[in-house]
Amino acid sequence: MAGPPGMTSVPKKRAPRLAAGRARALGMPTRGTTNPNRLRRVDRWILGTPWVAGAVRDAAEPVVIDLGYGATPVTTVELADRLRPLHPALRVVGLEIDPDRVAAGKAVADPPALEFRRGGFELAGLAAGVRDFPGPALVRAFNVLRQYSEAEAWKYWDELCARLGPDGLLVEGTCDEIGRRCCWVVLDRGGPLTFTMACLPSDLEKPSDLAERLPKTLIHRNVPGEKVHAMLAELDACWATAAPMAPFGPRARWAHAVRLFADRGWPVLDRHRRWRLGELTVPWSTVAPDR
Repeated sequence: MAGPPGMTSVPKKRAPRLAAGRARALGMPTRGTTNPNRLRRVDRWILGTPWVAGAVRDAAEPVVIDLGYGATPVTTVELADRLRPLHPALRVVGLEIDPDRVAAGKAVADPPALEFRRGGFELAGLAAGVRDFPGPALVRAFNVLRQYSEAEAWKYWDELCARLGPDGLLVEGTCDEIGRRCCWVVLDRGGPLTFTMACLPSDLEKPSDLAERLPKTLIHRNVPGEKVHAMLAELDACWATAAPMAPFGPRARWAHAVRLFADRGWPVLDRHRRWRLGELTVPWSTVAPDR
């Protein structure tokens, strides 16, 4: 699988050997808040980003896991519908720790294309190395790690990455209740690769409003001296400079601000078509804190 354009690959970690069958569910139940279309922006980005979609399209066993889908299974059902064009044998598996949430999922299951299981960070028997299963092609984990400490978030990143398939990806992030403000990180077995911000530009006063939705590994780093703070400050400056584009609409202003940001030497990985959607993707090194 090819990685993000312009980025060199990172040596991949060896997947741990786990006991056969399903290990004890690891983690704590989330608040469970969810809404239809809450995760539409990240799903659209997965489909529209060739190297991410390719992780599913090129997988010998295209299993996608939706980790911690919440009180209702609606976003898992939507994920299965949206990713189905990528592979005729696609399997989407929703995992939850709360038995009542699993029961709600099973009521709308359509196996093998759409399944629901009780599980957490151990991935409910679908981790690499369990009964010779190669591991999932993609894990989507949204609004799962916010309840943990930063140190725990790093720990679960490492554990989830080690349980991916050889070319598998983890998409981990957070969003607001109706999906208008989102941030996420993509990781492979070697660790973090990219950082993405996605929004409805008309919902913002300035780009740094997205700071409230930074992943747990970054949210406490938005202070002077940290890379993510410098990035958001520069974006705010570009947004202010792009004010003359406001009459053409917030999307045009966002796209122009990102173009200014790239022109100032920041390593933007996507192009104007994605910017018009309210997106911006940079290499992880752009925002990476010292661990």
